[in-house]
Amino acid sequence: MNYQVVIPAAGQGKRMNAGKNKQFIKLNHAPIIIHTLRVFDSHPFCSGIILVINEQERDDFLRLLKHYHIKKVKSLVSGGSERQYSVYNGLQAVDEGELVLVHDGARPFISHEKIEDLVHKAKETGAATLGVPVKDTIKRVQNGVVVETVERSTLVSIQTPQAFILPIILDAHHQANKENYLGTDDASLIERAGRPVSIVLGDYTNIKLTTPEDLIIANAILSGQKHI
Repeated sequence: MNYQVVIPAAGQGKRMNAGKNKQFIKLNHAPIIIHTLRVFDSHPFCSGIILVINEQERDDFLRLLKHYHIKKVKSLVSGGSERQYSVYNGLQAVDEGELVLVHDGARPFISHEKIEDLVHKAKETGAATLGVPVKDTIKRVQNGVVVETVERSTLVSIQTPQAFILPIILDAHHQANKENYLGTDDASLIERAGRPVSIVLGDYTNIKLTTPEDLIIANAILSGQKHI
């Protein structure tokens, strides 16, 4: 059940208001991206990491990989103007025949257990993503007025990693690029191509660090892990 993982880390994360790539913000004395890379670097089924970067930050990433002894990064790939294009660039570096995961660099709390659940499902069905049931009441709003309360029992908040048989995700990217379509995630490209995407139950702690408030939650998660 070996896999390779593409980790897009080229975006500047403007909503974080850090004045730099949010991947370099430190949590517990290590940058966010290092926390994420350590999960896959220590996972025995991960056969390689493809890290997608802003080319201007290549030397910064190389220094981090050396300093924190990250061993499984097989390629540093230049990102594109959109996340979708960055992932596509990363997919070109995945070894043929490998199952591929796509995971946000700013989700440092993914567990080995959930990765393995996802890999098993993707090998069975061809495409799978982590997700958690929506907790909040969701309302549809138009012009500042509620027009509908959405039935939340059918709603899932999607996470990464997302896992795919390599030819399936490559075909979906080729089709989207040909038609100038930008999806919100890689699974949406599979859906658009008419293929099913399986859902695997994720963890609510597998958060994406997007705004300054998320850093408070991240430090709380790290503090809780120390006491487990």
